[in-house]
Amino acid sequence: MPSGLCEMIKQERGKTITKKNLILLTPFIIALLVLATQVAATSAATQDQQPTEVVGAKSYGLIAASLAVGLSGLGAGVAIFGSTTAGMAAAVERPELATWVLIFAGLGEGLAIYGLVVAIMILGKI
Repeated sequence: MPSGLCEMIKQERGKTITKKNLILLTPFIIALLVLATQVAATSAATQDQQPTEVVGAKSYGLIAASLAVGLSGLGAGVAIFGSTTAGMAAAVERPELATWVLIFAGLGEGLAIYGLVVAIMILGKI
């Protein structure tokens, strides 16, 4: 194959992967915007009842907890995707590696659990 054709195929593949990633991330971005709007509305509604410093700390705590869960879930998804796709490709050649694929997928899921634990700790301090 001529080198120009190989580069064109690589560029086209990169564009489609980027479009797919954008489509997959759109719901997360929308959910983050809805959450930020909800936090702002809640803090504005309770502003009359409590001092401003308490309301600001509470809203920052809610945002921090939501980011801890959301970003750790996103990272866990990426980790599980990478480990399972590569692991299954390796397991086709060597079937005894299937157990290791499950172990690595479990390690990726641990990231989401750690994010949930951090969020619970943050919400406990509010």
